[in-house]
Parts: sequence; structure tokens; C-alpha cells
Amino acid sequence: MYPKSFESLVESFKKLPGIGAKTAERLAFSVLDFDLEDANSFSDSIVSVKKKIKNCPICGVLTEDDACYICKDNSRDKTSLIVVEDSRGVFLIEKMGKFNGIYHVLGGLISPIDGIGPEDLAIQTLIERVKENNIKEVVLAIKSGIEADTTALYIKKVLEKYNVKVTRIASGIPIGADMEYVDFLTLDTALKNRKEVLNFD
Repeated sequence: MYPKSFESLVESFKKLPGIGAKTAERLAFSVLDFDLEDANSFSDSIVSVKKKIKNCPICGVLTEDDACYICKDNSRDKTSLIVVEDSRGVFLIEKMGKFNGIYHVLGGLISPIDGIGPEDLAIQTLIERVKENNIKEVVLAIKSGIEADTTALYIKKVLEKYNVKVTRIASGIPIGADMEYVDFLTLDTALKNRKEVLNFD
């Protein structure tokens, strides 16, 4: 029905999460309204992020530099560290502007059913950071659910010998909700009311 080039654009948009056929078609028609300069800029932006964006070698957050702006900031409280599932959690908390510590991106959660174990996540580097940098508190800012609970308990266990307090942001975030969809007020309240992670009896 559509010209091949247009159909290819529609199929490209459909690869994005949450984008169905109708939305992909609508986005493709929007691109047709771009002038050539805007279309080139749009295309260049996509290629640019693929070429330039990488993970910070220290904390794992997305960056274009050798280290992210957070890890480079010497005014940060290096004794307080928030652990998140992915970079979206870092940017969400940063937008609040109320946390002045540092971060650690796990790169996912422990999920045996999906074949994801502790060795597949940045847990060993977390242990090394805690051991080497005099970190006093590790705050787990991860969603609720079986995988998150398993991850939290595992982290609590492996950090027990390092004299570091392990807390988890309080309830208020819906079970199973992704961090990127949580509003600032809910996240702020949950962060303030975080609790220490306890072992099961």
C-alpha cells in the first residue's frame, strides 16, 4: 500500500517500545512534514547517540565522556551511593535535585527465570567501590517485585562484611512499576522514607 521507503520508516518506528502500527504510521507521516534540514538533523541525532553514548566506567551511567559528570563532580557526597537498575533511574533522581551523592548502575536485576544471575550485573564493581571508597550507605532505588527483592537481598548479603548500611527506598512506588514512570513527589517521599534491607528470618 505504501511506497517502500515510507514502509521502511514505519517498520523502523515499530521497533521502538510501545509503538504499534498506527502510531508508527502517524510518526512516519510527521517525518514527511520535516524539511530536508530537519530530516537530516533527526537522522544525524540517531546516528550520533549510537556512536557517542557509552557507559561511565565508574558508575555505569550513560555518558559521552571518559567519566560522567556525576563521577567528575568533587562536590558530591562520595559516602552515599544510590543503586539503580539502569541509567533512567539516575536521570530521574537527578531531575529532583535533592540527592548529592553518587550512583551505581546494575544493568538489570537478578532473574533466574530469564537466566540473569549476579555475575551478569555490575555487582562485583559495586562491592569494589564500597570496599575502596569508604561508602557509608548504599540506597537501593529499584522497583518492587520478586526480581528486585532477590537482588536487594543478594546485595545486602555480599556487603555485610564491609560495615556499610544498606537501605531501600520506601513503599509508595507501585509494585512492578518502572522507575521512569514514577512522579517526582512519589519518588521523593520514597527516597526520604527508605528503610534498611533486612534478611529473611
